[in-house]
This record gives sequence, C-alpha cells and structure tokens, in this order.
Amino acid sequence: MTASTCIVNRITAIPRSPLDSLWDALPRLSLAHFHSQSSTHRPRIYAQIAHSGDALHWRFIVHDQYVLTRTVTTNGPVCTDSCVELFVEPIPGLGYFNIEINAGGSVLCGHITDPTRTAKGFVGCSMFTDDELASISIATTLPRVITPEIAAPLDWAMSASIPISIFTKRLGQKPPVPGLWRANLFKCADDSSHPHWASWAPITAKLNFHVPECFGTLELR
Repeated sequence: MTASTCIVNRITAIPRSPLDSLWDALPRLSLAHFHSQSSTHRPRIYAQIAHSGDALHWRFIVHDQYVLTRTVTTNGPVCTDSCVELFVEPIPGLGYFNIEINAGGSVLCGHITDPTRTAKGFVGCSMFTDDELASISIATTLPRVITPEIAAPLDWAMSASIPISIFTKRLGQKPPVPGLWRANLFKCADDSSHPHWASWAPITAKLNFHVPECFGTLELR
C-alpha cells in the first residue's frame, strides 16, 4: 500500500474561522478512499493543514448530505454523527492522537499508545482532560445540534488549531518542527441514514481507522 504525502507549510497569519480567506492559499487534500461498507452516499471532502511553529491548524470542507449531529459532550461518541477526524503521530513509536470533531464542533481526543481493541476500548489510550480539550480552538459553519438529520445537500466546513505544546507534554519531548510526522484524515457518519467512512490515505479491508501502519506522511516545512 502506497502512503500519501502532504507538504505542511508554515504560516504567519492564522485563519480564525473555516471561512477565513487565508485558507484559500493552502493546497487541498481529497479524502477519496471510501470503505466498502459505506452506503451509496459519497460526499466530496477536502482538507487543508498548516502549522505556525507552535500550533497545528487544519480545515475540512464537506459537500455533504444526510447531516446529523447529536453529541454535545466532550469526549462523547462524535463519530456516530457527521464527523471529521485528524489522526496524527508526531514522533514514531510514541503513539498517535485521534482528534475527532463533529459538524457541530463537539470534540473527542485521545492519546493512543496501543490501538489493540478491547471490550472497553483500546489497550493503551489516555483521553484528553477538559483543560487539554479547551486548548483546541474549533469553529464550524453549522449549529451545535442537527436532529433530525438534514437529508438535502448541505455544504459545511470546520477548522481547528491545537498547540504543539500539548503533544510535547504528552510525549515527553518536542515533536520535530520542521520535520516528518505521520497522519491520516477521515470523514464518517456512523449513525446517519447513509453511513460512510472516507479517508485520505487508504485503510485496510477491515473497517478500522486506528491502524497507524496505514498513515500517510506530513512534511512540516
């Protein structure tokens, strides 16, 4: 399987919303790999990633349909809603971070050191604290809750930023900036009427996003 590669440029002006014109200068990645268990709904999904030396910034643009958001609690089951996700491994061998944000802006984030699944989750997983989650800046173009789902075509966007110091604290050392990180990006909607699972770098035949061996490469410049 050939991994994807993305150049992550350094920016000096920080986009403050998903509609900020500063995003226009950044290249777009296409999340075009849909798992075979997906329904016939295949939204067009694009992502952009940049860094400012002390923070990682990203945006998703989704040309969607059957949009649903019900989860409002932090570290709740946001993947059951219309949801976009960034999984990032800043330093090889020290685990990865899964940052999952639904279309309403609710977030789940954990530091996963062993993705082997158990009845209760993963063998090695530490969820972000409320203070850590509060350090992630999130903006979305949609309201917090959408239920029942909106079946009609609906375009939406989400942007987020996370301080690299959070990764440093968790990993015990500062990630390389510039440097090579590994990552994947996803879109899902598990409990919508038309569930689907899309990724930037292709995953395995088994429906599982938590496979770091399938991550692509982020080249932070």
